[in-house]
Parts: sequence; structure tokens; C-alpha cells
Amino acid sequence: MQTVTDAAALRAAIRAWKRDGQTVCFVPTLGNLHAGHYSLVDLAHKHADRVVVSVFVNPTQFAAGEDFEKYPRTLAADSAGLAEHGCDLLFAPDVEVIYPFGPRQSISIHVPQISATLEGAHRPGHFDGVATVVAKLLTLVAPDLAVFGQKDFQQLLVIKRLVRDLSLPVEILSGATVRDEDGLALSSRNQYLSAGEREIAPQIHATLQWMREAVLDGHRREVVESVAARRLVRAGFEPDYCVIRRSEDLSEPQDGERAGLIALVAARLGNTRLIDNLSFD
Repeated sequence: MQTVTDAAALRAAIRAWKRDGQTVCFVPTLGNLHAGHYSLVDLAHKHADRVVVSVFVNPTQFAAGEDFEKYPRTLAADSAGLAEHGCDLLFAPDVEVIYPFGPRQSISIHVPQISATLEGAHRPGHFDGVATVVAKLLTLVAPDLAVFGQKDFQQLLVIKRLVRDLSLPVEILSGATVRDEDGLALSSRNQYLSAGEREIAPQIHATLQWMREAVLDGHRREVVESVAARRLVRAGFEPDYCVIRRSEDLSEPQDGERAGLIALVAARLGNTRLIDNLSFD
């Protein structure tokens, strides 16, 4: 596996592959990789000849008071794991490579509508940072395909809208959420949970499953959302939202809608904020 930190070396490697007629799939990450990330790398291998993974803790997607400074930087372990999963090139740039004028002086990309609700409402500016860094990385790598996880479902929709609106020549693939045996979605933030909190955390997935079954059984969406939120509170969570939306654009469904829906939850457990979702289809 080749590791590069600058744009020139990155582009030279990719140009060489493309001259040979090889396709490239890109997996952008914040690092601190786990089995969920590696499943995206494995998916990328199924769709392209070469796989590029970036490890970059992007400062512009962390709001004030969030965990940018304490986000784990584990590049050596990440590199070893990526090599084991057959990654062809690791791109690990410094902040100056992505933001040559500094993060605060950077061009910023705003994806309207889809980024205003749910995570966007609770983390102002978060999706502007995501859209900006993804646009920069896609420009640098120029892949044929790129892979994003379904666990960050709203982020996936934002990126799909970004790519379509900017007419970027890249196909976006989505990778299924990877879970522990008890249902908890894998996340780098799970390591912040205490032993007691870790036992409670799977209640998010259980609640999502209940929400799906309740709606499919004919219960009204608003009632299901309210009961689900109370269920999480009783378990020890502080929910930011606990909702059912249309999966195509996160709009509110009409009464009686059953197809094309998704349940989404964001909740704090102690000092850790967890998000998860579950499709109805």
C-alpha cells in the first residue's frame, strides 16, 4: 500500500492507474477506523480496480464544543488495517493541503434543504463542513466511484445532492451499517461509552426496530415518535430527535404512508452522542 500526504503524489499515482485503464473507488474517512470502515473498503474492491482511502480529521465539520481536539488520531493502526484489507493508496493530508488558506478562510459549500433538518438543526454548520471537504477530496482524487456508509444516512443524502448539483463525474455507493451482535451500530464514538452505558446503548437499535414495526402495524407516525422518545428517556438517553421520515429527502410522510420510510435517532448517553437509523424497506 502506498501512502501519500500531498496532492501532487496523489494525482500522479491515480493518473498512472487511469492511463492503464483501471477504475478507482474512493473511501473518505476521519480515521480511527473500525470494522464498519473496512466493510466500505471491501465494498469498494468489488466495484473498482483500485481503492483509495483518505484519513483526515476535518476541522470544519466539528461545531464549537464538539470533540475535534479529542477525536482519536490513530494513523499507524489505520494504515495497518487498510493494508490488511487491500487498500492501494492511503491519502493522509495535513490541514494545509486541504485548506491552503486555513479552514476559516476556505470556500464553503452549503447544500440547501436536505442539510437544514435533523443533524443540520442540532449541529449548525456541520454539513457545510462535510460538503466542503467532500467536494475538495473528490476534486483531488477524481475517482470513478466513492463509498459512504448508511449509518450517517443524512450525510449520504447531502453528498448525493452535492454530486448531482455540481455535476461531478462520480458514482456514489452506499455501504450497509455494520453492527455488534447486540445491534449497536459500530462507531468511533462507542469507545467513549462507559461499561454501563455500553450495555444500554443497544436500546437505540431496539427502539428503531420497534418504530418500524409500530408504523407498519398501522400506528400513527406522531404517536410512534413520541412513544419512542419516551422509551429512550426511560432507558437513560437524552434524545435530540426520534423521527420517521421519507428516505428520499427526509421530508415528513403523510398519514398512511408505509413504503420508502426510514426511522432516525440521535441521542446522548452520558457524554456520548450516538446516531442510528433503520430503513423500512
